[in-house]
Amino acid sequence: MTDDDFTWLRGFLHGRSGLSLSVQKRYLVDSRLASVARRHGLPGIPDLLRKARAGDEALRVAVVEAMATSETLFFRDATPFAQFRETMLPALMKARERERTLRIWCAAAASGQEPYSLAMILDELDAELAGWRVEILATDMSGEILAKARAGLYSQFEVQRGLPIKLLMKHFTQEGDRWRLDPRIRRMVSFRQHNLLDAEAKMGGFDIVFCRNVLIYFDVPTKSRALAHLGAALRPDGYLVLGAAETAYGLTDAVVPDPNARGLYRPAAPRLEAVPASPAGPAPRLSLVAAGAARRP
Repeated sequence: MTDDDFTWLRGFLHGRSGLSLSVQKRYLVDSRLASVARRHGLPGIPDLLRKARAGDEALRVAVVEAMATSETLFFRDATPFAQFRETMLPALMKARERERTLRIWCAAAASGQEPYSLAMILDELDAELAGWRVEILATDMSGEILAKARAGLYSQFEVQRGLPIKLLMKHFTQEGDRWRLDPRIRRMVSFRQHNLLDAEAKMGGFDIVFCRNVLIYFDVPTKSRALAHLGAALRPDGYLVLGAAETAYGLTDAVVPDPNARGLYRPAAPRLEAVPASPAGPAPRLSLVAAGAARRP
């Protein structure tokens, strides 16, 4: 792979997915794209990139999916799931007593462990949620990884990472050396291919948005852009959950830290803004302007 190929690849990945591939991570190209070249019957990575640069869309998609990090595990980091059960759900169930509907979005869901972890928590709260309609939407830009998520079939290594043995025995059936998630839990989650940076795909009206360990792969402008989209997708009293090493501080005014729950973010409160009257017109009126609206694409 030439330096020119690598320069093109960096620009292409950033433009298509927001991924910031540093020069120090050039080694990842060989480890991740060699299998793509073989799968498509190409002699090597230079040939793969040559065809991708020429506009082969199938190869372009395959390159993006291969280079995107899809590391995940069940109940990854205990705190967000404890907050989901103990903070977010009680507050939202009280606020939604009349409509009895909750919508949850897991952005960049990869192979499905995060949304399925949430589904298992909700299953344990079945009695409290009787009569409620709860939707879990899981998205990722990779169609290949979403196919794995929909299947709900995991290796022994994958189910050993974060999944309590009690839940493994309750919700999974062994198939050879793999474990299949109960169809009832799988039906609680719907999957959709979606690019987090796609401003045209409106993803609105969610009570809770999980987008963890994604922003760390973006540069600052792309982080701000992604956070604007995430903030716009939240209902006014909703919650945004980021990864432990991520922050929205200094990147957007669409969301602000929850003062009562460390690591959670809420939509910024609307601010009152005076609308000037014409010289002969009526007194100034007040209009609600969502904070951060100017940053949204």
